[in-house]
Amino acid sequence: MSPHIQFIQDASEPFESSGGPAGAADEPLDAYSRAVTAASDRVGPAVVSLQVTPAPRAELAVPRDFPIPPEGQASGSGFLFTPDGYILTNSHVVHGAGRILVTLADGRQIAGELVGDDPDTDLAVVRVFAPQLAHAAFAKPDSVRVGQLVIAIGNPYGFQATVTAGVVSALGRSLRAKTGRLMDNIIQTDAALNPGNSGGPLVNARGDVIGVNTAIIVGAQGICFAIPIGTAIFVTSRLIRDGRIRRGYLGIGGQNVPVHRRLSRFYGLPSDKGILIITVEPGAPAERAGVRVGDIIVAYDGHAVNHVDDLHKLLIDETIGVRSVITLLRGHDKLDVPVLPGESGAKAA
Repeated sequence: MSPHIQFIQDASEPFESSGGPAGAADEPLDAYSRAVTAASDRVGPAVVSLQVTPAPRAELAVPRDFPIPPEGQASGSGFLFTPDGYILTNSHVVHGAGRILVTLADGRQIAGELVGDDPDTDLAVVRVFAPQLAHAAFAKPDSVRVGQLVIAIGNPYGFQATVTAGVVSALGRSLRAKTGRLMDNIIQTDAALNPGNSGGPLVNARGDVIGVNTAIIVGAQGICFAIPIGTAIFVTSRLIRDGRIRRGYLGIGGQNVPVHRRLSRFYGLPSDKGILIITVEPGAPAERAGVRVGDIIVAYDGHAVNHVDDLHKLLIDETIGVRSVITLLRGHDKLDVPVLPGESGAKAA
């Protein structure tokens, strides 16, 4: 049975050593404590709490049975990353929001404005209008290492400015977004996360943000996930510029299938897997290109396509309106079909 992955929403006495040189036993603890406190002191003022009231059902234009949380239930975390009020958080915290109330670290409450969100990467940008705000710095995307100390700050269960610490447990994990698309290069950590931590920062010992906390595995201990800062940097720039992430669209539905080994060897295919086309939308780019139900896509613009997730990764915004080539198998024939991808709306590739 696969694990249940849940997107998370909603002066001391001196230590005395009992033996050895005076102070020797507590030196590692002091170094650890100094790192955690310094990082939390640096980034803590930039962490915010988000209270989200869903938009009226008519504004959302969703079916009657679509599950919309009751008013006042949606909440999460976020953090300021510019001094003029841009906040990074999770899409699942603010998607469909009618009203966003942002509580700053100093207790001020300011109305937030949704700049844009991207459910496929579970990231969103919110804006508050106030000057000279404390803000967090982004780490270099390639600076994260397995085993390094990390600190998570957020508002689990409404407990504001909660700090937990742990290590990077693994890199390069994959996590499926609520939209069904695969999110890559996810950071796994054992820094404790709970409902309400969603959208809060995961930072290194310098207090630089390396990820955006997003999910946990229910029932597990210390298996938590964060979206890497490299993805966040790309998505935030596009959301601020366009209000959304543009992706290529073909208008097909498919499923992963094996390709007969004889066909794979005969045509020198890079893989013995592909996507069986089971639906083609009328008038979509794929139909105009001549793609048919029953075709098997094995490559896109020369890149091997082993499964649907591979095709999603290739249909980036740069492909929109740019002539590309779908390599497919039709019966025993191999065809190269030119296609002009459109732009996706609510539709998948």
